[in-house]
Amino acid sequence: MDLSLLKNLSQARILVVGDVMLDRYWYGDTGRISPEAPVPVVKVSKFEDKAGGAANVAKNIARLDAKVGLLGLIGEDESGIILESILKGENIDSQLVSVCDLPTISKMRVISRHQQLVRLDLEEMFSEQHSQLLLNRLELVLDDYDFIVFSDYNKGSLSLIQKMISLAKAANKTVLIDPKSPDLHLYKGADYITPNLNEFKLAGGLTDSEQSLTESARALIKTNGIKAMLLTRSEQGMSLINADEKYDFAAQQLEVSDVTGAGDTVIATLSVMLGAGMQAKDAVEIANLAAGIVVSKLGAATVSPEELSQKLGQYLHTNGEHYQTPFDDVLQHIEFAKQNGEKIVFTNGCFDILHAGHVRYLAQAKARGDRLVVGLNNDDSISRLKGPERPINPLDERAMVLSALASVDWVIPFGCVQENDTPAKLIEKISPDILVKGGDYTVEQIAGAEHVLRHGGKVEVLSFLDGCSTSKVISKIKS
Repeated sequence: MDLSLLKNLSQARILVVGDVMLDRYWYGDTGRISPEAPVPVVKVSKFEDKAGGAANVAKNIARLDAKVGLLGLIGEDESGIILESILKGENIDSQLVSVCDLPTISKMRVISRHQQLVRLDLEEMFSEQHSQLLLNRLELVLDDYDFIVFSDYNKGSLSLIQKMISLAKAANKTVLIDPKSPDLHLYKGADYITPNLNEFKLAGGLTDSEQSLTESARALIKTNGIKAMLLTRSEQGMSLINADEKYDFAAQQLEVSDVTGAGDTVIATLSVMLGAGMQAKDAVEIANLAAGIVVSKLGAATVSPEELSQKLGQYLHTNGEHYQTPFDDVLQHIEFAKQNGEKIVFTNGCFDILHAGHVRYLAQAKARGDRLVVGLNNDDSISRLKGPERPINPLDERAMVLSALASVDWVIPFGCVQENDTPAKLIEKISPDILVKGGDYTVEQIAGAEHVLRHGGKVEVLSFLDGCSTSKVISKIKS
């Protein structure tokens, strides 16, 4: 597997078309039964709205740094307004089409003590007339994308999916489909379909033996004019099946908290990895890993490139390749982590020659929270601070070395003249939960400390490892 292709994630151009939804969550505690009926009374203490359905697929793609667009149908109602507002902060080119006669598909879940007590669905089936609106919009935006993902939840948005597929294939686009209908002929022309085991059975697939599964899968894709099937098999993992080959991928042995949205993550990751230039087998292997990560989280979760890169090293015994988040994307990734409730730690330095003191210090900093951001002085800043002979290693190389450390999640440079060689302005943009600095500083001397404390964060001073310094390393080399 060529993991150097991970650097191409931002080059993937993917359009998601399908049934978009608003997922609403009401959380609260319950300690008694209602006197009106034999049901628990939930005292609601928290509300949460999320993008669901095809919108969740687009969200998964965006979180993997690919360029993604979204086409779907919403009603002229409050739920539609909320959904569009959510998507604005997700780096998704959302082009939702409003219809006046039907509501936005919404699902409300009441949750207490990590258990879903009831789900309330507000939806009506969209008609072919509504689907025609999406077909018209698809024709207008098709040239901007290389991969088209159809997310079918059988709500009517894709009533004209065969015409949509034909349009995409005529434009030489790669088509992936998460199917809902047992009639796979509706998806004729698709390059990949991703049914789960139950959907496979309903479509006529046989599961009494591995041989019959393979043969029936091949018969289905041949009969229905589909190139390949990625069959998701729950605890049995996944199988990629085409006319000539079959690859099996074992389920990742992770604690399962919630399988909600796992199928969305699979097709999203598959499309992004294909868009980055990976072979289908390798793309599925990473999609399988992504599914293992998200089912260990609660709710319709997503996976980040950093998480994938780290897990690839652990599970696939890779050769040390890793994903370094592009500098321009770091702030957005930090915001995503904050939305997930993760605690952000920030520290900074030159890190010109990485030594044991740095490694221990960064590990201690990471232990203070969930994610560690390292602000890195750019080359001009180091020259101003350390002299014209420094830095020894340029910015890109220093960032690469730091990013390879398990303790470091993101690296972002600072040090333009206007910043006066301090990370204060960068800290204001990030607003970390914890600011960490190494050395003999007092809190008052640390750049950005006032901002962090004012916004409810903490500031900590850590000691360096005695005898370790970049200057000493350089002096020893010169001698």
